[in-house]
Amino acid sequence: MTLDAKMITIDCDEPRRLAAWWAKALDAEIAQDFGGEFVILGAKPLVLGFQHVSEPRQSKNRVHVDFHTEDRHAEVARLVALGATLVGEHSAGPMTWNVLQDPEGNEFCVAGE
Repeated sequence: MTLDAKMITIDCDEPRRLAAWWAKALDAEIAQDFGGEFVILGAKPLVLGFQHVSEPRQSKNRVHVDFHTEDRHAEVARLVALGATLVGEHSAGPMTWNVLQDPEGNEFCVAGE
C-alpha cells in the first residue's frame, strides 16, 4: 500500500473568507465549496482545504505549510499587506525563513533569499 498526499486542510472559523484570502496570496481559485463548511482551493502544486470548526485555535500549529520564494522580503511584505501577521525570522545554517500567521492566526513559513 502507498499513500499520496493530496491536500492540506486548515481548520478555521470562516472557510470562505480564509479561502478567499489564501486565493489572493497564492494567485489561485476556489475549486469547490461545500456550503461554506469546507472549501477547497485549487492551488498548484499544493491543494489547500479550509474546514469549519467551532472552537478557536488554542496554541501553536503542530503542522504548517512551508513556502519558498526567490524574494522572501518582497513576498513577506506582500502577504503582510494582504493581512498576514509577521511573527518572526529564523535561520538554521544557510536557510532563512519568516513565520507568518494568516488572518485567522494559522502559522505558515516563507523561506528564500
